[in-house]
Amino acid sequence: MTWHPGRLPDRRGRVYVVTGGNAGLGYFTAEQLASTGAHVVLASRDGKKADAAIRSIRARLGRASLDRITVDLSSLESAETAGRAIADFDRLDGLVLNAGTVTGSRDRQETDDGLELVLATNYVGHFALTARAWPILARTPESRVVGLGSLSTELVRLDPADLLSERRYGFFRAYAFSKHAIHGFTLELDRRSRAASAGVAGVLAHPGYAVDGLTPQRPGIASRGAGDRLYGASIAVGAQGKNRGAASTVRALLDPTVVGGEYVGPEFLTRGRPVLQRPVVSSASPEFGAYLWAQSELWTGIPFDVAAS
Repeated sequence: MTWHPGRLPDRRGRVYVVTGGNAGLGYFTAEQLASTGAHVVLASRDGKKADAAIRSIRARLGRASLDRITVDLSSLESAETAGRAIADFDRLDGLVLNAGTVTGSRDRQETDDGLELVLATNYVGHFALTARAWPILARTPESRVVGLGSLSTELVRLDPADLLSERRYGFFRAYAFSKHAIHGFTLELDRRSRAASAGVAGVLAHPGYAVDGLTPQRPGIASRGAGDRLYGASIAVGAQGKNRGAASTVRALLDPTVVGGEYVGPEFLTRGRPVLQRPVVSSASPEFGAYLWAQSELWTGIPFDVAAS
């Protein structure tokens, strides 16, 4: 079957949660999922922004089935609370680990839990959320967890011993470490799920180089100023809009020919239709996955046994 982002399958009766579904890539992921008839839950820190995103999607799709849940992924308490609420759903066909900070301070910052802010927000909160939501994922046939990876992992070498940037800090370095962690976690989750016959697939996706200047307007959600449009036009040969970047995530979630442990990204690396790609070897390795899992259990205080549902 040839996958076409503009001809998505009918998914009425399915339920998907998208973290950060109120803006950027997460918004377009939610919009595209809602177009399939699925029930889509936007997990967002800001309820007003989530409500605005819901209104925007319904303005385009009519009576889309949408809801929201509040989560601040920089807070372990909030991530666990949201995960437990999700575990009370009747079913969960897919959990998209999309939310994250893409800009930040020049100086290292810590959360109230004592973790480096970027890694905590982009990864550790997702570990806690997934662990607490795991029971419903394990009970839903053919469910998936899709982790949003990044090309930053190609640019910054992984240093497992300094994931919290205690030895050296730079925002882009910390951001890339958080994406290495998403890679390692998603693939390790898939390995553990297979070993335990838990039935939950872990799939990676990356959006390529997705920029605002090439993204369709969504009033109140995605807008392009003159500077954005000029920049987008200048790099169009090697970039794409966030709507097209989201297509990789949607394929990773919906395409039955994509299996656990695979990685979906743009055909021409930074842009193009979503096809199978290869993650960097370091963060895809079973050794890193096992190390990261153990560290994540220590950071969160959550023993995450995929065999227990």
